[in-house]
Amino acid sequence: MNVIENREFGGERPLFASHDLRLTGVTIHAGESALKECSNIEADNCRFEGKYPFWHVEGFRISNCLFTSGARAALWYSSDLIMTDTLVEAPKMFREMRNLRLDRVRIPDAQETLWHCRGVELRDVEVANADYLFMHSSDIRIDRYRQQGNYSFQYCTNVEISNARIDSKDAFWGSSDVTVRDSVLDGEYLGWHSRNLRLINCHIKGTQPLCYCDNLIMENCTMDADADLAFEESIVHATIRGNITSIKNPTSGEIKADAVGEIIIDGNVRQPADCRITTT
Repeated sequence: MNVIENREFGGERPLFASHDLRLTGVTIHAGESALKECSNIEADNCRFEGKYPFWHVEGFRISNCLFTSGARAALWYSSDLIMTDTLVEAPKMFREMRNLRLDRVRIPDAQETLWHCRGVELRDVEVANADYLFMHSSDIRIDRYRQQGNYSFQYCTNVEISNARIDSKDAFWGSSDVTVRDSVLDGEYLGWHSRNLRLINCHIKGTQPLCYCDNLIMENCTMDADADLAFEESIVHATIRGNITSIKNPTSGEIKADAVGEIIIDGNVRQPADCRITTT
């Protein structure tokens, strides 16, 4: 493997079509597409300031690096990435990618990040300003995760999340085959129009959660006082510890809770309108 240490590059495509290359202590200044069309790249303790540094790259490892705000849209159309101990200040990262793993990564401006990706693993990752995170992505595994940002995980499929705190309006809208364990989900309109959403040992916050769901399963969950008007037009099987503030027009299934403050069944309930609601 060729090695480049403690150098600086700028302009357009300074390392275009490089293969079997290790970068250590390298700075990529303003410019475009520094490492486009590359393969088998390692970058350690590097700084990326220019746009689009890793496009159409196959097989790369990034560790202890910084992507400044100028390095927007840095990793697109690439595959087989492992990124560790890295700070990503740039938005719109990770698009149209396959097989990527992020460990101990922080993304404080994660707007429009991780779109149309397949095969994603996140561990000990923290993101903020993450509006429209994970659009149309699939095969996602996440553990020890913290997120702030709205409209996340829309239209995603085959997702497993554990030990997370997700603050997100409209999270999991239109998603399918999603399981969330041991997590706090805080935001309005959680899980609307989802299919096969399963929540285990989770705490739910925010108004009108879990409406228009097809095959919603909740096991040993709790619901905050502000999680009102829940389950409208949902097919649901739920076991809730504690109180539910209000339930409105569930379609079918069964809801068990310690207590329910208000049950609203009106002329707008969708057939078969046979959801059983029981309290202890």
